[in-house]
Amino acid sequence: MHTPLFTGFPGFISRQIIVELFRQEKVDTIYAVVLPSQIGLAGELKKEMLANFPHKKFLLVEGDITQKDLGISPENVHEMRKNVTTVWHLAALYDLAVPKDAAWKVNVIGTQMVNDFVKTLPELKRYMYFSTAYVAGVREGRLFENELIRPTAFKNYYEETKFEAEVLVDKLKESIPTTIIRPGIVRGHSITGETIKFDGPYFFINMIDRLSGLPMIPYIGRSSSIINVVPIDFITKAVVYCSETDRASGKTLHLTDPHPHPVEEVYRKMVWTVTGKYPKWRIPLVLAKTGLQFKFFRKWLGVERETLDYLTWAAQFDTEVADDVLKGSDIDCVDFIKSLPSMIAFYQIHKKEDRYHIQIK
Repeated sequence: MHTPLFTGFPGFISRQIIVELFRQEKVDTIYAVVLPSQIGLAGELKKEMLANFPHKKFLLVEGDITQKDLGISPENVHEMRKNVTTVWHLAALYDLAVPKDAAWKVNVIGTQMVNDFVKTLPELKRYMYFSTAYVAGVREGRLFENELIRPTAFKNYYEETKFEAEVLVDKLKESIPTTIIRPGIVRGHSITGETIKFDGPYFFINMIDRLSGLPMIPYIGRSSSIINVVPIDFITKAVVYCSETDRASGKTLHLTDPHPHPVEEVYRKMVWTVTGKYPKWRIPLVLAKTGLQFKFFRKWLGVERETLDYLTWAAQFDTEVADDVLKGSDIDCVDFIKSLPSMIAFYQIHKKEDRYHIQIK
């Protein structure tokens, strides 16, 4: 069996992958590098997770990925070098509104430190790195998995720093069995709707919920773009499969929806599911962007202003490599529109709980 090391715990995606590894009996022991400030929460979640898997070992190790040897004590480093066979690097600042310096420190410097650590693991069989499909920045048209082209600009510092980090990881493919995962916008579970934070497409649900008392809900601008949203259960099953097949070694994969829907179609369904009525008029996009420049307005609507940049971005993600790797696995991406009701049902139950909401800056 593999012995994985995770960064990014107790984040949502890392939690779900760990549970999937336990559920499929792929591992007996897992290490997770956790910031000292997160150890308390990580310990509580570990206890909850092990209640369902009492015979598994889940070892939390204090550290900091922006430091040499990930800030791990020499004793723990020695133990990991003997045992770790798979590294899952998910730690990153994912916020679209993240400041550049903070994003660079964690996403780029942190990834370089993880890369350096990975090189010292003699038993390593696979390095699983989580990038994002949005490393494309402002590039448009059909975007391919074998492309890592520096765009003329990025929509935010999250995209920029994830691009720079992927460049660093991509160089390791020549010497280390590496798989780069580029997910679309990750949402909650396709059946239960479960998530731990309302970001990404949830920003639009926040806004619709805030405006639900109006006689009519407006469209925001006019868009012919598509939106690529993937459920967490598709991601977890796919990456666990990819971590074990040689077909994914040395590859970059778009784990995106191969049949995404237009933004306006998704928005229309969201409005109907939340309010029972369809949107009927339009706010010009320039007016919406102007309004979201004001912090009060952003906080009231529950929307980060960077979200609007994706409404008119005309790009599609090619999934030929991912499709080939996953062929025969019976792992498919559930249709977003069809599974939207469970997503919104979970939101409605938890929308008044602060712990689910992103602090709008």
